[in-house]
Amino acid sequence: MAFQDHFSAQADAYARYRPHYPAALFDWLASVAAGRALAWDCGTGSGQAAVALAAHFERVVASDPSAEQIAHAERHARVRYVVGPAETPPAEVRDADLVTCAQALHWFDHARFYPALREVLRPGGVFAAWGYGLATVSPAVDFVVLDYYSNIVGPYWPPDRDHLESRYQTIPFPLTEIEAPAFRMTAAWSLDAVLGYLDTWSATRRYLAAHTRHPLELIRPRLAEAWGGHATRTVTWPLFLRAGRV
Repeated sequence: MAFQDHFSAQADAYARYRPHYPAALFDWLASVAAGRALAWDCGTGSGQAAVALAAHFERVVASDPSAEQIAHAERHARVRYVVGPAETPPAEVRDADLVTCAQALHWFDHARFYPALREVLRPGGVFAAWGYGLATVSPAVDFVVLDYYSNIVGPYWPPDRDHLESRYQTIPFPLTEIEAPAFRMTAAWSLDAVLGYLDTWSATRRYLAAHTRHPLELIRPRLAEAWGGHATRTVTWPLFLRAGRV
């Protein structure tokens, strides 16, 4: 399977407008990991998960096949960024205590990834993959965003997006699973931030490649009306998580 590059063109916006995962998630991951020496975050994107892991692990290696994503990733003294696919782990990733994958497992070649994962995890090491779907703000805002998601850019989602809809239950997971608590992300965002986030969607970019008009223009007035006069509103994304131990 070839690398599906849906995000390099908007790597700067991706780094600015993607939500950050809750600290409680990384507290839990550190508590179940085999140790605290080394974590590998594969498909790191702009590094949100990698930097959060650095609060708990001595070293974090973060990799992504997109050089543009890595170029815009947040820097941290304990995080080393590497350009490369998850199916070919970086040379320095051996005997990892924890391997993570945030909102990216659905893009991987799973037949190649899991054998590579077993090679780099130490005995008792943990792999955790999580994702999220549509955010919620209010019934009026959610209605407009769902229309955009399903009807306007819906035909332009890559097929692998279906794995997110199934909460990764349609993806093989050949590990002894660990029961995980429920987590959610929240952010206080302006209307412009929400529009910036929607602009990073792979379906938005694929729509734009096929049309002259930007798809967000088709919902901007309705979304602004639904948003009301609020400077910011609370945006919430429920997370789903699968974790397993070697």
